[in-house]
Amino acid sequence: MGRWGSGALEAMADTLGLLAEATQLARDLGYEVREEPLGEMPGGLCRVGAVRRILLNLTDAPADQLERLLEILAADEEWSSVPVSRLLAQQLRRG
Repeated sequence: MGRWGSGALEAMADTLGLLAEATQLARDLGYEVREEPLGEMPGGLCRVGAVRRILLNLTDAPADQLERLLEILAADEEWSSVPVSRLLAQQLRRG
């Protein structure tokens, strides 16, 4: 099995799946999501004119990118009007 146990692989799969779903949710809500090499900056929400952008640091681990994205989406009350998985809804409600 190598250095990754089955639990670690499942957790990584959950993280990547949630990151993909959260990214799609952000796009459905009208955000432009971009992954950029931001150095030490964590990324976050910004506006360029009327465009709402979420910048994710390309060098961050997927779990860190997911946390940043969840923080932003949880603050947007519109997320509850879009169908999401039960797991993503739980993550958004805890934020």
